[in-house]
Amino acid sequence: MKISTKGRYGLTIMMELARRYGEGQMSLKAIAQKHDLSEHYLEQLVAPLRNAGLVKSIRGAYGGYILARTPEEITAGDVIRVLEGPISPVEFEEEEDPAKRDLWMRIRDSISEVLDSTTLQDLITYKDEGQADSYMFYI
Repeated sequence: MKISTKGRYGLTIMMELARRYGEGQMSLKAIAQKHDLSEHYLEQLVAPLRNAGLVKSIRGAYGGYILARTPEEITAGDVIRVLEGPISPVEFEEEEDPAKRDLWMRIRDSISEVLDSTTLQDLITYKDEGQADSYMFYI
């Protein structure tokens, strides 16, 4: 399974809204400018996110979007499924070999487990722990 720009940019939108959660709405124009993305493309992505109840739109001169739930309640899996469809590495329903079918199902389940256990809050507070301290020098 390859996540397309729809899924990646959709997560970008949702992470920006999560960062601003409780502070008010954010425009797609601001998100597009911050990440050097097409505002028109982001408009196409936000519609299914709104229809799925993940974001709410605020109309008006200072309108924009806000999360419909807290960042702790929305997972990466929620976003990816809305924009990419069902999570599956291959179409294995027609697989005749039970060993290969089991492999594809375990891969699907593992991907789902990671996506469903990673919230927007996790993504926006992620720190590459130990990266800066990965080398210890003694004199």
